Amino acid sequence: MHADTKSQSIRVAIQQPSLAKYRVSVFGEFANRSGIRLTLFYSDAPGVPNVPAQGFEASHTPTQYLRLIRRTLMWHSPQWRCAAPNATDVLILSWNLHYASLIPALIRAKINRIPTILWGHGYSKQEAVWRRWPRMRVAKLATALLFYNHTAAKQYTDAGFDPARIFIALNSLDQAPIQHAKQHWADHEDDLTHFRAEHNLTNGPVVLFVSRLSPANRADLLLHAVKQLAHDYPSLKAVIIGSGNEERTRLQSLAQSLDVTPRVTFIPAIYDETQLAPWFLSADVFCYPANIGLSLLHAFGYGLPVVTSDRTDAQNPEIEAIRHEHNGLLYKDGSAASLADALRRLFDDLGLTEQMSQHALQTITERFTLTNMVDAMEAAARYCHAHI
Repeated sequence: MHADTKSQSIRVAIQQPSLAKYRVSVFGEFANRSGIRLTLFYSDAPGVPNVPAQGFEASHTPTQYLRLIRRTLMWHSPQWRCAAPNATDVLILSWNLHYASLIPALIRAKINRIPTILWGHGYSKQEAVWRRWPRMRVAKLATALLFYNHTAAKQYTDAGFDPARIFIALNSLDQAPIQHAKQHWADHEDDLTHFRAEHNLTNGPVVLFVSRLSPANRADLLLHAVKQLAHDYPSLKAVIIGSGNEERTRLQSLAQSLDVTPRVTFIPAIYDETQLAPWFLSADVFCYPANIGLSLLHAFGYGLPVVTSDRTDAQNPEIEAIRHEHNGLLYKDGSAASLADALRRLFDDLGLTEQMSQHALQTITERFTLTNMVDAMEAAARYCHAHI
């Protein structure tokens, strides 16, 4: 292992489509590891605002877009530049075949004896042979592969990839802001009681959805479930928080047609954790009908059981955190009746709900932690540096 000096540290360059807020702590932790000199190269991903770097070096370079027949390809020059002779010791690249710069960068790095890591999902939600084959062919050019979950990684070991080249950095959230927000409201119990009364959340049950409003997330199914549950739970409230004016208008119209408007509260997106926390602390269940991702770990941070679709292959990598009947429930995909049954089960069995709440907290304190995620990233970088 190299001594912890700048001249002897392993230089690690990471190329990413953006510098998202939820990634800052990850890169900061990685940069703080002994013997690592990290530089991030990032661009501007649509819908993902960039934030300032904290605790690590970062360089912003815009992506060039190339229109090719019916496809739009991207050229992000840091991929190519970081593969130049002596540019870095280890190069971590976004595993996205829409980058026209990716394959040239991998080949250039190999010629210049710079080990590379492909970091990404490793699969498509609409998987098909014509998507899988080129992705795996490109993977063979890399020194190592870094996945977000075990399920995707297993597909590659099953396909014959050397397990020694495969690393799993479970996608995790920095839970510190959530813990700080929880403590704030624990220190102001009267304010939380007032908040619940003000928003008619005292009696419950309360179901919470927090995310960008998009048709793919199927919040409409939650409204249909509320309709089916309304008779048996007179005080039932569903709270839907998120940006997306067009989808919010559609959902409000649906709520009106289902005659559940008084039971549904729509709130614009909230980005401050302390302001968002009382909604989580007032909820009994977190429901994200489809396409769930990091929101699952956000809910677990508040000890909320999560209800989502059983079509796990169409979910984001974080779906691996949920275990049916352990820290949440999976309902039959697309079925409002099945979703209503899952919610009913949690409303009626408070012992089960409490048990799932404890398991949810265990999941984010024992498995899906920032430290575990960065441990895997560091292990991949050190493996590559030892296998130039």
